[in-house]
Amino acid sequence: MPDQPLPDQPTLDESHLTSGTTSPFLSGTKVQFAWDSTSLGYLKTCPRLYQYTILDGWSSRHESVHLRFGGEYASALEHFNHLRAEGGHYEDCVRSCVAKLLSSTSDWIVDEDTKAGKYKNRDSLVGLVVDYLDHFRDDPCQTYILDSGKPAVELSFRFELDWGPTYRRTEFIAELGSEAEISDESIPYLLCGHLDRVVTFNDQLFVMDQKTTSTTLGDRYFDQYEPHNQMTLYTLAGQVILNAPVKGVIIDAAQIMLEKPNRFVRGFTYRTQDQLDEWLLDLRFWLNIAESYADSGYWPMNDTACDKFGGCRFREVCSKSPEVRDQFLRADFIQLEEDDRWNPLRSR
Repeated sequence: MPDQPLPDQPTLDESHLTSGTTSPFLSGTKVQFAWDSTSLGYLKTCPRLYQYTILDGWSSRHESVHLRFGGEYASALEHFNHLRAEGGHYEDCVRSCVAKLLSSTSDWIVDEDTKAGKYKNRDSLVGLVVDYLDHFRDDPCQTYILDSGKPAVELSFRFELDWGPTYRRTEFIAELGSEAEISDESIPYLLCGHLDRVVTFNDQLFVMDQKTTSTTLGDRYFDQYEPHNQMTLYTLAGQVILNAPVKGVIIDAAQIMLEKPNRFVRGFTYRTQDQLDEWLLDLRFWLNIAESYADSGYWPMNDTACDKFGGCRFREVCSKSPEVRDQFLRADFIQLEEDDRWNPLRSR
């Protein structure tokens, strides 16, 4: 398949931003205008979870084994795919990948007596990466090469929608010695994120995403990605930034086994144009709801989601009476500084 040109990246009127282009919120408000699959997923799951995590920046006191393991795994494969796309020999690329992984995890200590640590630790991580590269040594999926000549690996994207929130524009009036409201202005919403890799398979384009799990890989595992907020956004983003008909997402799932070998299963999730259009229509309603929460200063609890995904980490806090919740938040979590909080505008 011939390379497709990349469209020009949209430019922003930075007057609505807080501190240049660093904040995903309209200046002086809780109205988020730059969204990614993570922040949108929190909003859809539970507005209170979104408030605690995205707006208030509450985070676990201890590093998540799952997040560190998944991040290191994806980073290692990204490094390998870059080297291979640049013409590196397989064995050389594997050695470089493992060396980089050992360096980046040299300070990582995991309690292997815990269930999470038993499956996800430094040794199992290195073994999983080596097993994956060996399993897909003769991979029919080939990294897509951009017009720039660079491989389509770890692509950060940011594109505008054709609607957005309205904000009250202010200017400093010297004669008054203070700010005065000038007018209501609207800016476009932005969708942001990162694609692990774009590949060609059977002369078709797909986004490729890496997943790790300790659960059995079968139909039930892959069913969770249809429908799925992240996978739909990735398909849409692939079409926009490549200006090409991306068919969906290839999910390379790795099952971590206590007894070797590890298992790898490749799944496909497709999106039709009608499905993408429906997702965008739904998104309009979701973001209107988010604006209403921000305007009211209240993000309600969705108490039907507390037990999902093994149980929400804020479940114990939310089970307490409202007047004492802040005490439990401060006892069990840390509040990140604004610059350290999740930010869809931050590139990798």
